[in-house]
Amino acid sequence: MTRYAAIVAGGRSTRFGDRDKAVADLAGVPMVRRVADRLSDIADRLVVNCRPDQREAIGAALDGYPLPVRYAEDPTPDQGPMAGIRTALRGVEGWGDADAAAFVVACDMPFVDPRFVAALFDRLDGHDAVVPRVNDEWFQTTHAVYRAGPMAEACEAALERGDRKIVAPLLDLDHVVVGADELTALGVDDRTFENLNTREEFEAAAEAFE
Repeated sequence: MTRYAAIVAGGRSTRFGDRDKAVADLAGVPMVRRVADRLSDIADRLVVNCRPDQREAIGAALDGYPLPVRYAEDPTPDQGPMAGIRTALRGVEGWGDADAAAFVVACDMPFVDPRFVAALFDRLDGHDAVVPRVNDEWFQTTHAVYRAGPMAEACEAALERGDRKIVAPLLDLDHVVVGADELTALGVDDRTFENLNTREEFEAAAEAFE
């Protein structure tokens, strides 16, 4: 089974200032490249969702990346993370495999744990989605594995009915929740779910890469 990684990078990152967070320097490497590099050993192909105006800079950040890369540009920018997930998974489908398994991750999660990602892929068998739920409270929908076709369709349906809740598509899918106990059993470090939103958070995170 071909395993895809899909990075959602189209958000405006308003808390970061006037620079694009996706390609901001994180200890000498653009952040989107740091995320992509963490996934290169557990995925076969990479899809990056972005706005059209980001395409050139993100392409430069991923120059020389060892996996095949496809870019899935937002047809209508600034529609939120659900739309970004939808567009990324449509990009996966563009490789001709609607039933493909894809790990979707936000571009601002540079500590993503590839061993945990592999465990999520392993749990997908027979289901449409595998989604972590940290502390049994918040679903990590941008740190989850999906069947590309079913999840893209579920996102499309939710957007069409005006339901912007990020968990809404899951209610239409056969999904598995990886809860706190299982995360502990797998030895998952909570930092895999850490996302960087401000320059101060970037500076603190940079120390881990130096």
